[in-house]
Amino acid sequence: MNISLRYFCLLAGLLLLASWTSTATAETSESPWHNDYSSAVKAATAEKKMLFIVFGDESNAATRFESEILTDRRVSELLENYVVAKLSVDANVKIDGKPTRILNHGAFSYMYGNAGIAIVDYTNNDPSQYGQVVSQFNFRSTHGRTVQEMEVILTLPPGSLTQRTLIYAVRMHPEKPRSTKGIFRRLLALETFRHSRNQANMQLQGHHQWESRFHQIKAQLPGGLVPTEVCAESWPGQRLEDAAIECVRSWRHSSGHWSAVSDSNVYYGYDMKRGRNGIWYATGIFARNR
Repeated sequence: MNISLRYFCLLAGLLLLASWTSTATAETSESPWHNDYSSAVKAATAEKKMLFIVFGDESNAATRFESEILTDRRVSELLENYVVAKLSVDANVKIDGKPTRILNHGAFSYMYGNAGIAIVDYTNNDPSQYGQVVSQFNFRSTHGRTVQEMEVILTLPPGSLTQRTLIYAVRMHPEKPRSTKGIFRRLLALETFRHSRNQANMQLQGHHQWESRFHQIKAQLPGGLVPTEVCAESWPGQRLEDAAIECVRSWRHSSGHWSAVSDSNVYYGYDMKRGRNGIWYATGIFARNR
């Protein structure tokens, strides 16, 4: 299933039709953590904040994540900008009276049914984007996620799930490429979405029609800025995060691409889309002075 703008999670609308239940551990009145999905969504909607969710289980990774990573001062300070919730991986939603596991909902498909964290955006005023699940990360280590990973995840710019996942992979690269130090611009984000989708539809990586796209993009940029593009593809069948990491690794092995990815710029955009062949196609477009 290919994530795109049509896969936004309109959870606020679902709340009008369904009652939510959770099997998570009960919270105290002093705790900012919600253990009921309905109350968490209502709070995020009212406060116009992103909703940060921990889907936990009885694994050592989940336990250590809650006790060691979430309590770290750097992480807890960043989480003050979010409405936060802790739910069981088996938390259910009742739709038409039938219990449905939340992690089985299509909007959370890139949680792969397992413990981890997700972020839902209730800050965006665009009705087509409101309630979109914009981050999905399973626990991958004995600590679930490291403090460094959480700092990156919690400071990603507003954008779609695929855009933010690819930006995460760029920022987590050990050589710390600088292409995401600029401003994540809607124009370039839209262009990377379109070209990634085009590559995925063609099932062919490449800078297709770049000459005409170059001039169209340049005409919309201020101050004589010039666009640059990079493209990559994953191995077939890779999961979303692994595919993003693979695309960044691919750029690292090309001196020309890596020069663009690692350099500073004024604006940037990143996105990736999956083709019917199971391959993810990634695009980065940067605007910088000559």
